[in-house]
Amino acid sequence: MPIAPYLCARLKIMISVNNVTLAFGKRVLFDEVNINFTKGNCYGIIGANGAGKSTFLKILSGEIEPNKGSVSITPGERMAVLKQNHFEFDELSVLHTVMMGHKKMWDLMQEKDAIYLKEDFSEADGIKAGELEHEFGEMGGYTAESDAAQLLSELGVKDDLHQQLMKDIPANIKVRVLLAQALFGNPDILLLDEPTNNLDVETIGWLENFLADYENIVLVVSHDRHFLDAVCTHVADVDRQKIKIYTGNYTFWYESSQLAARQATDKNKKMEEKRKDLLDFIARFSANASKSKQATSRKKALEKLVLEDITPSNRKYPGIIYKPEREVGNQILNVEKLSKAIDGKQLFSNISFDIVKGQKIGVLSRNPLAITAFFEIINGRMTADSGKYEWGTTITSAYLPNDNTEFFTGSLNLMDWLRQYVPPGTKDVDEDFIRGFLGKMLFSGDEILKKTSVLSGGEKVRCMVSRMMLQNPNLIMLDEPTNHLDLESITAFNDGVIAFPGIVLIATHDHQFMQTATNRIIELTPKGLIDRLMTYDEYIEDKRVKELREEMYA
Repeated sequence: MPIAPYLCARLKIMISVNNVTLAFGKRVLFDEVNINFTKGNCYGIIGANGAGKSTFLKILSGEIEPNKGSVSITPGERMAVLKQNHFEFDELSVLHTVMMGHKKMWDLMQEKDAIYLKEDFSEADGIKAGELEHEFGEMGGYTAESDAAQLLSELGVKDDLHQQLMKDIPANIKVRVLLAQALFGNPDILLLDEPTNNLDVETIGWLENFLADYENIVLVVSHDRHFLDAVCTHVADVDRQKIKIYTGNYTFWYESSQLAARQATDKNKKMEEKRKDLLDFIARFSANASKSKQATSRKKALEKLVLEDITPSNRKYPGIIYKPEREVGNQILNVEKLSKAIDGKQLFSNISFDIVKGQKIGVLSRNPLAITAFFEIINGRMTADSGKYEWGTTITSAYLPNDNTEFFTGSLNLMDWLRQYVPPGTKDVDEDFIRGFLGKMLFSGDEILKKTSVLSGGEKVRCMVSRMMLQNPNLIMLDEPTNHLDLESITAFNDGVIAFPGIVLIATHDHQFMQTATNRIIELTPKGLIDRLMTYDEYIEDKRVKELREEMYA
């Protein structure tokens, strides 16, 4: 039975999930889930691809009805949801689309405006309009338009777009408008499914700060670990048809589950020593907690944890290990005055640089087409308009393209698909050899007989990574490697690139991946190259770099 409304309010529970069960045919997503979400907390919803994270948000919003159980929300609380249909508001202006985020205010505004338009405006209409005006004012309606405009501006939507129709603005700007719609009017409950998709680093930073200061309840699904760490006070882990809530951000959950797994296997360590390890671990995280408002509450919550609250994760992590067959020589890659334009638009021009040993390079551009074109050119899959590049004779490279469609046009099983990429001269290529590489990417048992024509996006990426490992490269190129991957695969990929002893060129929107796996940043712009030997965080915070970026894209 749903929890009583007065008890919800008393316990400060804004959302109570009671015995929720959902199945699609024989596939059970949730089995009698019972959890509460309370005010002042931000919950990161995590789980493997297909576990039901987005579906759970739809259950909370009422878009999907569970087979059994109920969701109770404290009376009077307003819920806002980040819309996924980018065409839903095409006939509305940008500004009005944002204002519709507060539905009650928007409906009231339409009602009172309709009264004023009546030709036979009566005394009763005047009384009714006055009542509506008062209610409208109480909601903050008289500043709604300016509030919406300010929110749009903070999200990087320029003033000259505010009155345009949604159908006439670029897709990447639509994402920001829909985000503004969800945030508008300070909702009591905020549901965000992948809110950082198609946002630039500056806008993501703004959103991180906004949510860190947010005093109501937030539930967010995201594959961006840096974002989850910055905003979350809790993690809600969707696993094995259940959902369990843990205190702390994503990194705390991940490392504490690893600590619990190590402690569970260490039979010789005494309980007192295990508790000391836990306390030391909690103290470190409490000291490093980011975002002042969340840091205080998180520190208090972590200090209350006991050893029994920390449990090992049931997740499986791929083994992404690149083993170079030989070390790179002194000449690695030389690029001279490379330029490329597509459909009359300059992607980059006059790009020149050399790579030296030990470098792991993050490749940036405000235009993702520029990055993909660059990678395609240096892999001989596209022709530059001018300039040249030359690889060193010792280089054995492996490339993960942004679009892998051409690799999966047939219907081979995974074993035969991977077999065709075994380098010439490789010895002992039997079934166990191929199975080993697929197994590292969590394809086991009869899964290796699955046809490539039925693979999901994440499975295709995992196949491509198996193919790369098979090549024993000393240089790897990765164009958005985290696309379609779950957090476990992203974490393993990140760790594998950090440990890789060779050369790396990588473009990724994953902040943590870029920060931890690179030591040099190059940015491709229409007016040339920005090249800095520094970390990603140093690069985006450097004032001189910021000024130069604006100049190069102007």
